[in-house]
Amino acid sequence: MGTDLSFTPFQKVLIANRGEIALRIIRTLKEMNIKSVAVYSQADRNSLHVRMADEAVCIGPARSAQSYLNIDAIVTAAKLTGADAVHPGYGFLSENADFAKAVTEAGITFIGPDANSISLLGVKSTAREIAVKAGVPVTPGSDGVVGKNYHAIARKIGFPVMIKAALGGGGKGMRACFNEEDLDRMMSTAQAEARANFGDDRMYLEKLVLNPRHIEVQVAADNYGNVVAFAERDCSLQRRHQKLVEESPSPFVDAATRVKLQEAACKLIEAANYRGVGTVEFLMAPTKEFYFMEVNTRLQVEHPVTEEVCGRDLVKLQVQIAQGEKLPFTQKEAAVIKCHAIEHRINAEDSEHNFVPCPGTVSEWIPSGGLGVRVDSHVYVGYAIPTYYDSLIAKLIVTAPERPQLLARSRRALGEFVVGGVKTTLPFHKRILDNADFIAGDTDTGLIERMLKQEKEHESQN
Repeated sequence: MGTDLSFTPFQKVLIANRGEIALRIIRTLKEMNIKSVAVYSQADRNSLHVRMADEAVCIGPARSAQSYLNIDAIVTAAKLTGADAVHPGYGFLSENADFAKAVTEAGITFIGPDANSISLLGVKSTAREIAVKAGVPVTPGSDGVVGKNYHAIARKIGFPVMIKAALGGGGKGMRACFNEEDLDRMMSTAQAEARANFGDDRMYLEKLVLNPRHIEVQVAADNYGNVVAFAERDCSLQRRHQKLVEESPSPFVDAATRVKLQEAACKLIEAANYRGVGTVEFLMAPTKEFYFMEVNTRLQVEHPVTEEVCGRDLVKLQVQIAQGEKLPFTQKEAAVIKCHAIEHRINAEDSEHNFVPCPGTVSEWIPSGGLGVRVDSHVYVGYAIPTYYDSLIAKLIVTAPERPQLLARSRRALGEFVVGGVKTTLPFHKRILDNADFIAGDTDTGLIERMLKQEKEHESQN
């Protein structure tokens, strides 16, 4: 490996996103001496990413479908501003093959994998087939999407099974089914949800792994056949399949298992002929056996955890690969664990009342600071949180040399984070840090739901 001197650096990059991730990307572009172009909806005219960018273009009304999901408007903005490249961020169009294709056909570089890779890996059943061919462990399941014979397939797999939308994501179009009597009802519900969210009701089945951990491996691949994988992230703390807390390295994964995870992730990425930065997600059983789940062909919300642990700027790495540079480090260097890190997703939600979104104007904003504390956010005093988008307002990333110190520092950082004017999930994150199972590193994807159930039972008894 090593730096390739034949590449042409970008002069200007348009960020096809909003909020904290747009601001995050702008900051790296400034360090790389690359001009940035922000796009924004009418609801985001006062957003910090609009102020921080070198240029900004309004691309439509508040609703996502008319702005951040409007491919024509974004490509037109890129052309009008003379952008060399487009960075999609996460969410919105970041895993949309048509968008990647439209950007490329406009003569502009898409900072991410090509449309073909997004198409192949974006359909979960196809990604599973690639994993099988590459020799990557997968849970027993249907070979591709199921038809009317799904009862026979479910019986062959053995209950419990997980019903999943072929084009699913974010926990949508998924249902756990524990017996055949419920299968038709669960299938109908999952299909309806998939149609509503993805316009596609194709489904596939997988064996349901009980009490699993959600473990993911960050990967990067250049155009010269070099592939690296970083230390895993443990994303098991979820509510309704939405991640709340991410940690690296996992307190459950030992050194030998870590190497196996990294090797499996690299095999899959090589088999898919993938280029760019991405994430391979696995389910891990209590026995430490792991099974491929899916590939995210974009930057993850939780990417700062890996950045802190490996000491690399992943956005910069994305830009370097898209420019045609070689990976600037080896697998051995990528695998080095420099610290322990945790990310708390702070949402404008009322965790005391079923996590209902709480848009409104922020009247007080005192983010945490001090040694080992990083806050990624687009919020400021006077900022009006819109009703139209995801409720994430900040990511609190904490690092320390060892896990006990990490938890102590996280408690301190959460304790000094002040947000006024809106309800946030800060109090709930404090409760997570007081949970005995979490402190012991004994977590799985059902821990948050059990924790909420116990709190409700405790309240009813009092």
